[in-house]
Amino acid sequence: MHDAPPLVEKEPLSAGLKQRHLTMLGLGGVIGAGLFVGSGAGIAVAGPGIVLSYLIAGALAMLIMRMLGEMSAAMPASGAFSVHAERALGRWAGFSVGWLYWFLLVVVLAVEATGAAQIAHGWLPAVPQWGWVLLFMAVFTVANLAAVKNFGEFEFWFATLKVTAIVLFLALSLLAVFGVLPDTEPVGLTNLTGHGGLLPHGWSGVVSGVLAVVFAFGGLEVVTIAAAESDDPARAVGRAVRSAVWRILFFYVGSMLVIVTVLPWSSMEPGKSPYVMVLDRVGVPGAGQIMNVVVFVALLSALNANLYGSSRMVFSLAERGEAPRGLLKVSGGGVPRRAVLASVAFGFVSVLLNLEWPDSVFLYLLNAVGAVLLFVWGLIAVSQLRLRPRIEREAPERLVLRMWAFPYLTWVALAAMGAVIVLMLTDDTARPQLLWSAGATAAVLVVAGLRELRARRVRG
Repeated sequence: MHDAPPLVEKEPLSAGLKQRHLTMLGLGGVIGAGLFVGSGAGIAVAGPGIVLSYLIAGALAMLIMRMLGEMSAAMPASGAFSVHAERALGRWAGFSVGWLYWFLLVVVLAVEATGAAQIAHGWLPAVPQWGWVLLFMAVFTVANLAAVKNFGEFEFWFATLKVTAIVLFLALSLLAVFGVLPDTEPVGLTNLTGHGGLLPHGWSGVVSGVLAVVFAFGGLEVVTIAAAESDDPARAVGRAVRSAVWRILFFYVGSMLVIVTVLPWSSMEPGKSPYVMVLDRVGVPGAGQIMNVVVFVALLSALNANLYGSSRMVFSLAERGEAPRGLLKVSGGGVPRRAVLASVAFGFVSVLLNLEWPDSVFLYLLNAVGAVLLFVWGLIAVSQLRLRPRIEREAPERLVLRMWAFPYLTWVALAAMGAVIVLMLTDDTARPQLLWSAGATAAVLVVAGLRELRARRVRG
């Protein structure tokens, strides 16, 4: 049995993030290109039932964030759920979830950098796509090396723009539904009741929609990593989680509801943003370019957040002896610069693979991390089941944010994740991603197990 580390340890990082940074990071961190562009695929398979798909997927994400918020408020740490897993289950768990999450971030970082570069190249074709990638990576590397408040300010304004865009979109769409806008007739509920009704593909369509959208909620976890670098981590993460989960559910579900109300679900075009289609429908000039700007900002926001999250995760691993100790070097301003540079270096490797071999080598990498989020979420739930009784026994005053209906809803979340895994196994499109991710997870678990055996031999 491993020796349980103390519930709270002092972090050497700076406390440069303010409450407004964390609140907007919680709100904007999960609003990305997957919502603005990728939601069209979910609508195509579920029709108006996509609203139920988002409700189900969003409810699961809310439960995970509530569990993570409870543990992070009681035990703030730069490694967040990796530290929680180690405290709950042992070093193997902290090692596995930490490295898998780091790997996930640095691979997905390449998708975001490449996507933003493609948009920028369309605006200024004279600058090659690789030049834009280099520029974006350099700018955010410098920002993250300088001070954590730079990361916070970037994310604050990025998130503000994304949230503002969604609020304006919802307002315009509602006006279109009631025929208030010039040259528009009231839409009413025609598109919800016609074209096959609310569930044109039945409940199987809703289930397929869940598979299409559940991973869009990934990214919320970064707010609990960032909370460790605020003046009052327990209070900051509690407020951020409370405000974020409900508002994000409103943004996601509200957006889907107005989209399938304004437009027939059968009119969705593959690869085209449903947001652009709605804005075109209500007569907003230059809708495509407006949404291009919003998606561009969303991609840069995700790039910045992933660089920050990956550097803090690998720094936390180094603190616990699970990564090279050289990554522990912290600047005078409290920034783990070597951890930032290590994450950027692997991010550049991923970008090069994406630019040179997008349909082969990089595709395998992307599949290998595609379903890793489920492993991370699963360990969050198991960790919360183990740690909640310990916190109640040792430091009940630290439970400033409690999981609802513990332990029942935690078990419900675990069952829901098990159901998603079963559904992915039965889905021809999702199965390869799950199997590749399972292989990557198994490989990391083997390494973790071997390290554990070696440590036991040394102790013996």
